[in-house]
Amino acid sequence: MNSQPVASRLDNLFRPRSVAIFGASDDATRISGRPLRYLLEGGFAGPIYPINPKRDTVQGVKSYASLADVPEVPDVALVAVPAALTEQALRDCVAKGVSAAVIFSAGYAESGDEGRAIQQKLVDIAKAGGLRLLGPNCLGLFNPQIGFYGTFTQSLDKEMPSAGPLGIVSQSGAYGSHIAYLARQKGLGINYWITTGNESDIDVAECLEWMAVQDDIKVIMAYVEGVRDGQRFRRALELARQNRKPIVMMKVGRSEIGAKAASSHTASLAGSDAIYDALFRQYGVHRADTTSEQINVAYACTRGIFPEHNKLGVVTLSGGAGVLISDAAERFGLDVAPMPDAAQEVLRELLPFATVTNPVDTTAQALNEMSLLARNIEVMLDQGGYDALLGFFSTVPNTRTLSGPLRGAIEKGCERFPDRLIALEMVAAPEVVRAYEDAGFLVFEDASDAVASLGALARFGKAFREGGVTRPVPQAVPISVAALSEHAAKQLLSKAGVPFLDERLAGSADDAGTAADAIGYPVVMKIVSPQIEHKTEIGGVILGVADRAAVEAAYVTLIERAAHHCPDATIEGVLVAPMAGKGIEVIIGVSRDPVFGPAVMFGLGGVHVEVLKDVTFRLAPFDREEAHRMIDQIRGRALLSGVRGAPPADVDALADLLVNISNFAAAHRDDIETIDLNPVIARAKGEGVIALDALVVPRSVAE
Repeated sequence: MNSQPVASRLDNLFRPRSVAIFGASDDATRISGRPLRYLLEGGFAGPIYPINPKRDTVQGVKSYASLADVPEVPDVALVAVPAALTEQALRDCVAKGVSAAVIFSAGYAESGDEGRAIQQKLVDIAKAGGLRLLGPNCLGLFNPQIGFYGTFTQSLDKEMPSAGPLGIVSQSGAYGSHIAYLARQKGLGINYWITTGNESDIDVAECLEWMAVQDDIKVIMAYVEGVRDGQRFRRALELARQNRKPIVMMKVGRSEIGAKAASSHTASLAGSDAIYDALFRQYGVHRADTTSEQINVAYACTRGIFPEHNKLGVVTLSGGAGVLISDAAERFGLDVAPMPDAAQEVLRELLPFATVTNPVDTTAQALNEMSLLARNIEVMLDQGGYDALLGFFSTVPNTRTLSGPLRGAIEKGCERFPDRLIALEMVAAPEVVRAYEDAGFLVFEDASDAVASLGALARFGKAFREGGVTRPVPQAVPISVAALSEHAAKQLLSKAGVPFLDERLAGSADDAGTAADAIGYPVVMKIVSPQIEHKTEIGGVILGVADRAAVEAAYVTLIERAAHHCPDATIEGVLVAPMAGKGIEVIIGVSRDPVFGPAVMFGLGGVHVEVLKDVTFRLAPFDREEAHRMIDQIRGRALLSGVRGAPPADVDALADLLVNISNFAAAHRDDIETIDLNPVIARAKGEGVIALDALVVPRSVAE
């Protein structure tokens, strides 16, 4: 397994050998009493040191008046005292040499400027003393493997979680508790659970980074409202992908109201939701839309089987269910490909009344002779070429007479194919479901949930196969800190591999005529000024100028229009360029996200971008394969393949242009605010692409 050093003391935080609890209460129902109760009930084997100067014992455990009186240096301190006493508790931790402290109390950065200043003081104390902080305003963390429960969440009040393959990271304590509880109900064990709260020090990115290298985690679930350290977050996602650890993410803040709520809740920067979507696609993270989806996908991931491809076989007792599943498969990117002809003949001999294409409808006949069902499943897996199989059995597994024989038939049919994903839709008692799960099957009550989860597993498999190549950031070239004209922008970008037309900058009407003679008629003429970004709005572009006389007249007209509409603008001259020719119009841009840096946008031009918003994003830099995936993602992709007799566009050249722009953007992440190439003409395959206009806004100008 890949690994990298994680520059933190999170090992001590997640696997402490001893724990101190500031403000430990003898009342096990209070917030300050629950952590001690949970540690005792969970069987934590190490020493526990309650710090409570008012009592000799707390919940039967020897208490200490101060941390200085504790006979050893605890690995972790749980700070369950009011905010006014937290500062002194941290000073005591620093003096003692404690590795990490968990601050439960609220009223810090999430409450406003005054709270933010108090929180910063805590951070300064901890940082100066080498103390790591979790929180404040968090519910802490737990590790059931060692009985460590550094939390006061009420979700543990009735039942302690069991150890298992999940790692959970949540910025929200309440939501983190919620999904942990639901995971337990689903029969999923949790090895590590952590809530980061205000993230004064330890943040979600560092926790993901730590979990990505833990051998005892198969799946990571995360809840994120906003990210501060974008680069570390990206490294964590890539590390998880390298180590084949699926991340099932709930990222909230899609709506304007949701984004504002996220900001006030964790004092974090929500960022652009489109950028998060791009980030998750780029690094193979599954973004869940609902809590049930997040649980279902994580549950499916625990089998550790991620298909090579996306072909789904369906066996059902109901033709209607087969239609429902096929519809869902199309939504979630699965291919319900038909059975090969030879395999269909085999199945038709077994079940003459069955539908044997795919979905395969065995009808109720298969229940009369379970060996037929077993053989049916075996043929589908052996000859159908399916990466996953979904069986729809409704309430049959819950019947007294058919439950056992049915499970036996399914197991028999699947026994030669341990590498295949087998999911079953059924409505049955919990003990029946557990029996099927113990036999290695995924069980869902809703067929659409099953299909959605299988689709997620197929995408994880694709992401793990494609992997991610760490791309070195290219060397930056010097750029102007002042505003750039179109001509200057094109000169800059041409050095980065952006193709432009053979254009000439003319400083007089005579120069313009000479340039046009050299280029050939007709030509396009455009005013050039760093202060005039939108030239068409002032009539600063003239198309189809047919001869020298018209060129010289157009030059005068453009200069006069610029002087009239923008009298203070610096005029560099007039660009004279050939007409572009035919092709598909696209748009390419770069915007600097405040968290993740430069993001490249791609989409079809015209109405597709202006009205339909048919665009996609990727964070820079990326390679040619990612550029092709980016192109393939837009809804209007078919237009680039050629429609109604038009030739296919030069998609390879388009991908190369996207890569070049991404490299340039990454190299200039600190000094470029935006780039617009609009329009770009994608010519016929083999003829390349041409950018017709360019806008580069340096960060210094934007600020």
